[in-house]
Amino acid sequence: MKRILITLILGTLSFMASAAPWKVDNEASDINFITTKKVNFSEVHKFTSFSGSLSDKGDFELAIDLASVWTNVAIRDTRMKEMLFEVASFPKLMLNANISMTALDKINIGSSASMQVDGKVSFHGKTQTVPMKVSVIRLNEKELIVVSAQPVIINAEQFGLTRGVEKLREIAGLTSIGHSVPVSFILNLRR
Repeated sequence: MKRILITLILGTLSFMASAAPWKVDNEASDINFITTKKVNFSEVHKFTSFSGSLSDKGDFELAIDLASVWTNVAIRDTRMKEMLFEVASFPKLMLNANISMTALDKINIGSSASMQVDGKVSFHGKTQTVPMKVSVIRLNEKELIVVSAQPVIINAEQFGLTRGVEKLREIAGLTSIGHSVPVSFILNLRR
């Protein structure tokens, strides 16, 4: 009887651990984007604050705090927050996707797999479906790395950002700022 009880308790604890949601570790993850100005001058920027989770049913959610934009130039950070992202009205970018848990469960520890994911991006009052190719690496039973296998292209016009881009261009006295921005990420998910 004692063995049966111990087996039931351990089995329940094991199930509870495997059903626990995956959480994005902000400190061990990166979300970067590249802007291009004056036709051929590109710079890498990033967001420093975001959170996310993956449920046991495959529902993935990522929230990016747009006020955490970091470009290595304080005045540019302020201008992007106020003129482009308009964080007072639109503080976050939200990404929702569904991940195949069957495919995820097939990845052995130390191995990786490619996945095609359609992400629903809600940003600046607009929502678009954005295809993404990712690589998922299973480090162990409690840790995954999800990497953009290809940059995700975000177009200013699709998200109502064209006016903001033009404001930035004018105030900086630039001849051009690109309206398409490649985004890449490395997300560390832990249970």
